[in-house]
Amino acid sequence: MPRHTPKWYEVRPSCLHGKGVFAACDIPAETCIIEYRGRRITPEEADEMPASRPDDPNHTFFFSLSNGKIIDGGQRGNAARWINHSCSPNCEARENESGSRLYIYSLRDIAEGEELYFDYALQIEGRKTKKLREQYRCLCGSPDCRGTMLALPKKRSRS
Repeated sequence: MPRHTPKWYEVRPSCLHGKGVFAACDIPAETCIIEYRGRRITPEEADEMPASRPDDPNHTFFFSLSNGKIIDGGQRGNAARWINHSCSPNCEARENESGSRLYIYSLRDIAEGEELYFDYALQIEGRKTKKLREQYRCLCGSPDCRGTMLALPKKRSRS
């Protein structure tokens, strides 16, 4: 007999950015909320694709997997593509053991109506210049906000 899984989320307008994904009910910590779905493409295919929004060429629905493929949530994607970034996330992305699928899990209890966020920690080759950081500016407003959706190198502590 199939097990009933509650619908944990709903998509609606976000005050942070465009659309967002919100808890449709209380979500316990360590819950698998949704799989991040989309067409599997190679990094080369991703590089060759035109920007989906010419006015915002850095906005994509790409998610890199450890197996080398990229999930393009803009093609055959689902609601997970609307989960916004926060420097203080309440969710995280986790791959399955083979590195071929990606799921969004809650990091803590999430109250009904709360927006779901994960840290994009975008990996970009080369130096993280002020201009590059601005192109990937973060709008999360968290007290821990680092000002960018890019993954930044850890600061060395002085001994």
